[in-house]
Amino acid sequence: MSAPAAQTTAVRAIPARVVLLITAAALLVVLCVVSLAAGSKAIPLDEVWRAVFDRTAAQVANPQVDAIVWGVRLPRTVCAVLVGLALGLAGALMQGLTRNPLADPGLLGVSAGASFAIVVAVAGLGVTAASGYVWFALAGALAGAVAVQVLGSLGQGGATPVKIALAGIALTFLLGSCTSAIVLRHPEALNRFRFWSAGSLTGADPALLWRMAPFLVVGAALALMAGPALNSLALGEDTAIALGRRIGLIRLQAVLAITLLAGTAVAIAGPIVFIGLVVPHVARLITGPDHRWLLPATALLAPCLLLVADILGRVVTRPEEVQAGIVVAFLGGPFFIALVRRSRTVEL
Repeated sequence: MSAPAAQTTAVRAIPARVVLLITAAALLVVLCVVSLAAGSKAIPLDEVWRAVFDRTAAQVANPQVDAIVWGVRLPRTVCAVLVGLALGLAGALMQGLTRNPLADPGLLGVSAGASFAIVVAVAGLGVTAASGYVWFALAGALAGAVAVQVLGSLGQGGATPVKIALAGIALTFLLGSCTSAIVLRHPEALNRFRFWSAGSLTGADPALLWRMAPFLVVGAALALMAGPALNSLALGEDTAIALGRRIGLIRLQAVLAITLLAGTAVAIAGPIVFIGLVVPHVARLITGPDHRWLLPATALLAPCLLLVADILGRVVTRPEEVQAGIVVAFLGGPFFIALVRRSRTVEL
């Protein structure tokens, strides 16, 4: 293909990608509205609208609906959007950084580090509130990510995708064993960990979300800015260096973004699986391998998946609920198997 023809094809591809991003954003808005309306008590859309945009009238007309929307479903919906966005971006960054199509927030020790830190905080320090142990989760996530990078850099050749992946797996199993040992000896830690580890959006605390939002904003900004550098890294480290990229800074920026995003999400809602694994592949099928488009698409599609899982968990077994992390596993597992069978995902 000649250079002018290639440029023409690229120009034509940009509007299509923009349309896809707009469609994904519209789907996210629709799912947010459905999330406010669906649940053990179904609320008509006109009452949802009134409760959100004319709260004074809603409090007078139907205080119960106002309490449900503002006290339960709106924080839960915001939590699903923030956690989904964070896990999706973290997974896309991990896959781009390690060039491993099966990478997710558990690969670099983030989830394992956060889990271990929370159990230590609950069992050893008596911290029981989410607003208290969330800081331990962030510290554990950062420590796990740094430890994996250090372990993956040992030996000849420095850090490589394979060495980092092996270091992450080893650290995850080690911390998982330590976590289990502590949990079995402390019933209070077992109760907290059992609920948290399933991945749940129930009881989302608005104050906690506000405190965690700055971490997610910074992490998302770092992730989106890393797009061009990840495109260069996908060509190989030697090629990236020849293009003027500083591999160490790329890894540092990506690890910091992954820690902020995945660590915060795991601290808020628990280690929800498959979102960071499946959604980047779906976004890649839509936008192609260009991380400048892949990352924004993932940031929009990942909350959609988590919202769908949360809505299904509320309505399928009403008036009881199934935790969102369990529903995501049911949805994501078969879908990812089908994706692997239909696509050559070993080639990023």
